[in-house]
Amino acid sequence: MLGAAAGVVVLGFLVALEFAARHYGLPGPLTNQAREVIFAPSSGPLLYAGLALLMVVLTWRQRLIAAGAAIGVDLVFLLVRWLAGAQLSFGNGALWVVLGCAVLAVTRRSGQERALLLKGVGLALLLVAGHKTGDTWLLITSKTRPQVLDQYVATADHALGNPSWLVGRLVEASGPVGSHGLHLVYGQLPLAAALVGLYQLRHVAAERRFPAHHLVRTFLVIGLLGPAVYMIFPVVGPVFAYGADGGHWATADLWPHTMPPIGVPHAIPFDEITPRNCMPSLHTAWAMTLFIHSRKGSRAMRFAGAFWLVATLTATLGFGYHYGSDLVAGVVFALTVEAAMRAFARGWDRSGVRFVVYGATVFTALLVAYRWLPRQMADLPWLFGPLLIVAMGSVIFFYVRTTRRWDAQPVPAPLPGPRSAQHDSPDSQAAEPQPEPA
Repeated sequence: MLGAAAGVVVLGFLVALEFAARHYGLPGPLTNQAREVIFAPSSGPLLYAGLALLMVVLTWRQRLIAAGAAIGVDLVFLLVRWLAGAQLSFGNGALWVVLGCAVLAVTRRSGQERALLLKGVGLALLLVAGHKTGDTWLLITSKTRPQVLDQYVATADHALGNPSWLVGRLVEASGPVGSHGLHLVYGQLPLAAALVGLYQLRHVAAERRFPAHHLVRTFLVIGLLGPAVYMIFPVVGPVFAYGADGGHWATADLWPHTMPPIGVPHAIPFDEITPRNCMPSLHTAWAMTLFIHSRKGSRAMRFAGAFWLVATLTATLGFGYHYGSDLVAGVVFALTVEAAMRAFARGWDRSGVRFVVYGATVFTALLVAYRWLPRQMADLPWLFGPLLIVAMGSVIFFYVRTTRRWDAQPVPAPLPGPRSAQHDSPDSQAAEPQPEPA
């Protein structure tokens, strides 16, 4: 029932975004995804990643059939586009197979098998829809927030030593090899998340149920909630506000070779094209979540998770997309959302509520400090710099302590009610309360 309610909420949110995008004369997430049934997709690898997530509910024979059908459809589309001289791209086949599985679930399956297959279809579509939703959010921020608060964040960032300027010079010195490698890591973060999600969901086909919590859930919720903060704290990033990419809208051409001056910050007007997508850094939040979920994988996965986190942090700063303050807020935001999702899956308890409230409080305090205390932070870096690190470190410390306690404790027994297939084990039956004697 909770899953159905969540699906209705997500669908309603997507419809609202669709209308918002239409208001500005552009297609929304639903239209963009529907177009990819026929027209050239803009996210071929992501469509196949979604198909791979769907395959976790299929048997090996069904997976081979689904993969062959997707590749076959794509080959037909490629041939037609090549003959017509159109843009060559792939991904339609993956979307066709996902939609075909939805039809199959409704018409040829029933009961638990139908529910399981529809969950797989929903997971696949949500992975792609999340990406489309992010694009629509960015459009809305650029259209509705004509002024940006970059001067406030850049001034507050003096407390951290303006790390974007330092890392920007390091990336520039690394040449095209370092730049291209970081661009690849930065751009394929959703694909990396899909791979970790596949690892976590590898037993779904055998167990015929999804785990209570996995990476993809947190990934989608971060993408859903994060852009709402963009509307409250619009920031475009140093490469635009202080660099050549900002054109005549930039305050000055300072990034990455000249530190921004410390002055009285104020909101500055900016164009209606550049997204206001810096505060918090969602790439940092996603990479942090990827790192957390990779800790329980193989040695290679743990190494990949750590590499992706370090490379993403380097890219966000080195390309001038974010300030150091954005990354601090992104880490706090990620841990708060991840803890909330884990608490929701296992059942809320006092420690879960306490940590989520603490994380939300620290996150709010960071935004308030960046907005109303930037000059003080710049004038007293020896005080506010360590305070920012301590605030972020405290959230990390309490998250680790809370989740370790959760891992050491069994999940609380479910309340009395109708039994489901996953509650039929001897342990769960033993946990059920017995009727009192008359």
